[in-house]
Amino acid sequence: MSSHTVIRRYRDADQDAVCDLWSRASKQAHPFIEGEGERARILREVHLVRAENWVAERDGVVIGVLGLRFGDDAGAEIGGLFVAPEAQGAGTGRELVEHAAARYGALTLEVFEENARARRFSAHLGFTERGRRIDDRTGHPLIAAEREAPLRSVSWLHVRDGRLLSVRTRGNDTFYLPGGKYEPGETAREALSRELSEELGLRIPAAELSEAFVVHDVAHGKNGRRLHMTCFTGGPQDIAPAPGREIAEYAWFDRHESSARCAPAHRQVVDRLVAQGRMSA
Repeated sequence: MSSHTVIRRYRDADQDAVCDLWSRASKQAHPFIEGEGERARILREVHLVRAENWVAERDGVVIGVLGLRFGDDAGAEIGGLFVAPEAQGAGTGRELVEHAAARYGALTLEVFEENARARRFSAHLGFTERGRRIDDRTGHPLIAAEREAPLRSVSWLHVRDGRLLSVRTRGNDTFYLPGGKYEPGETAREALSRELSEELGLRIPAAELSEAFVVHDVAHGKNGRRLHMTCFTGGPQDIAPAPGREIAEYAWFDRHESSARCAPAHRQVVDRLVAQGRMSA
């Protein structure tokens, strides 16, 4: 049975499973809060009805829930994020947050000051404190935090003899994957096709590119801003790059070289390719 996590819209049929995992996760996260019965009623009658809710599902079992609210500002507010205790520590919470960021960009949330684990989690994902208040219902202090929209980029995965094609821009010692940011009105494939032409002189039609996976990491040199990078394969295997624009050089790196010379997201990509058997360990 697959252990792949699926993130999908909440359905009415999920109510019992969501309320059960919420109750167990909430007891673990908020032992300092009383009145769980009333909070469970509000969850069923208000939050699961009025919020935009998403669930994380693995092997047909709901293991996480994310509730989103929207105001006048761009982006979304995370009104609730809970992962079943037995599923915590495997990246489900991060996947739910990045799913929200991919759809809506900037995110805000509030976390109880006494919930040290949630505070560490949000800080790890790039949220920074913007204010504090006392919760009207519980009387406990809440910390408001925010995270700006991630940088969205595309990249090309080209492996030759177990090594991954990488590029370095002028005036920079760090190597990145070929690709870059979108221009207005472009699809991801169109953006990558254009970037490959401008950076390496490669004429690869957008239709020949196939999405492989998405990587979430810290954008290198952007003061902690998050990165949402969609990776593609496709195009010819036999290529002769001709560096253009700001590209100083290109190279094919193995796992060890990538770890020493490339940006964090690049190293995450290499780990994925090694796991897929496309690069050697």
